[in-house]
Amino acid sequence: MNKLELQKKAVDVRRGIIEALHSAKAGHPGGSLSSVECLVYLYFEEMQNIDPADPRKADRDRFVLSKGHAAPVLYSTLAHRGFFPVEELLTLRHVDSRLQGHPCMQDTPGVDMSSGSLGQGISAAVGMALAAKLRGDSYRTYCLLGDGEIEEGQVWEAAMLAGNKGLDNLCLIVDNNNLQIDGPITEVNSPYPIDKKFEAFNCHVINVEDGNDLNQLDAAFKEAKATKGMPSCIVMKTVKGKGISYMENQVGWHGKAPNDEEKAIALEELRKAEEALCQK
Repeated sequence: MNKLELQKKAVDVRRGIIEALHSAKAGHPGGSLSSVECLVYLYFEEMQNIDPADPRKADRDRFVLSKGHAAPVLYSTLAHRGFFPVEELLTLRHVDSRLQGHPCMQDTPGVDMSSGSLGQGISAAVGMALAAKLRGDSYRTYCLLGDGEIEEGQVWEAAMLAGNKGLDNLCLIVDNNNLQIDGPITEVNSPYPIDKKFEAFNCHVINVEDGNDLNQLDAAFKEAKATKGMPSCIVMKTVKGKGISYMENQVGWHGKAPNDEEKAIALEELRKAEEALCQK
């Protein structure tokens, strides 16, 4: 896909997030919206051999959403990639839905790892990458972490192993939107400098100034794929709540759903964003 097509997909994915959260009356919009461009780039451009008709294809690239509370962005991306009907997003968090509050690999087509307990997703991703190395498999593993999540000690145990094993088939991504549930990460338990910490664990670090810019993400993922002998870590600065004006950089939108009026405002903003893209 070209950049314009990816931008349009990003609008679709954001619309799916808003619709799903409104229907569920619960969930996490802020960190879902901040990572839309990342997931759109991964699923529509970067990841190889993924097939909605065969979600468990052995040679597919893998993705682990370590910050599992951002499930709406993964579900919306998977739906628009064809893993299940877009209409199913409206069942988010409902009883008997395949789309629960955190991803479940047993229930949801396209989910490669169940996640939600912060810090555990990266450990699973490191295991996937190590297994590929031991078996001589060619697939790559991608793992998205939250910047608040990396306050968990388990993250650094996993990073240590990844660096020591030289897992160059592993790409870690930190969604650095600078906010977590209790406020700015600098006030809760600052993980800065994030880049220097991952470098100390023998990762090749790529800093992305605007993680909501597809051109910058394109360059970063290409650099990561070209890196040999060590895992890569993309630290991308993003805007929490990106794309919805009243949610942007507002910690209160970490974990609540829009009401009817807020949903209408959000969808109108997305309609205008789509209209602007169609005029390009």
